[in-house]
Amino acid sequence: MGIDPRELSDADLLKELETIHRTRHDTLLHAPADALAAHSVRMTELEAEYLRRHPDRPITPGRTREGARARGR
Repeated sequence: MGIDPRELSDADLLKELETIHRTRHDTLLHAPADALAAHSVRMTELEAEYLRRHPDRPITPGRTREGARARGR
């Protein structure tokens, strides 16, 4: 299912994440169950690696519950 995320450079990891997020909706709507399952596994692996590398990533205040409440949502 692709290169082990731990072996990807930061640039390649981001590229893989961008691709998998871009294709998620189409996969959900139109792919068979086994393809959706494989997509989910790969997405989880890539996201976990990103979070492992960037545990202190910047958080946009508007993306928090408090920020959403402040926007009135």
